[in-house]
Amino acid sequence: MNRYSYNNNRAVQINDPEDSGDNSNNGAQPSDDNDNKEDLKPFMGVKQRRLASFRREYKGDYLDVPSQPYVKILDKQGDRQILFADKVLKFTGTGKMKRRILVITDYAVYIIDPETYILKRRITLAAVEKLYLSTLCDNFFVIGIPTEYDILMASTRKTEIVTVLVDATKNESNFELDVIFKNRFEYNPTADLVKEVIFEEVEGGVKTRVVVKPEDD
Repeated sequence: MNRYSYNNNRAVQINDPEDSGDNSNNGAQPSDDNDNKEDLKPFMGVKQRRLASFRREYKGDYLDVPSQPYVKILDKQGDRQILFADKVLKFTGTGKMKRRILVITDYAVYIIDPETYILKRRITLAAVEKLYLSTLCDNFFVIGIPTEYDILMASTRKTEIVTVLVDATKNESNFELDVIFKNRFEYNPTADLVKEVIFEEVEGGVKTRVVVKPEDD
């Protein structure tokens, strides 16, 4: 018997400014549903969205976690609700890309190896303090964990991930997660390393660079 609960099939409508012909807003507009307005608060008036996000169903668990071998990891921790699960790209401190499974529950964020099903990292929601994104149409985001070290990831479901993290953090600790939109921001891939993510709008898309931030003289 499946003991996990879900919050699935949440529909959101996001108006792309390029589609509407009005570039003055450059932000997401919610549908008439009140729950969707709450979901999109972090993006309103700031984030440009691609046409693929114009109408999307929030499914939550895209991997059917209860049927997977790594569900034992969640069982061991005692988590009760799976809010999101999908495969993502994670960037290491040395700049390598690693395929990972990202699972967000009502208590924590899990990073799991998709080949070995080994838990690579568990972050409690209480430890997450900030989320960093650009204002452009890209897939990158950073989860800021100041007491440990940050995570740079990429996902085509970035909007859903950010929304889930904001809601889950607020529900768990009554803390309003800080969502920061910048086209140039710093993050700590390790405890003693600072990198800078730089986004640039170019013809045909967005150019993203991750560079080591030089030490101050």
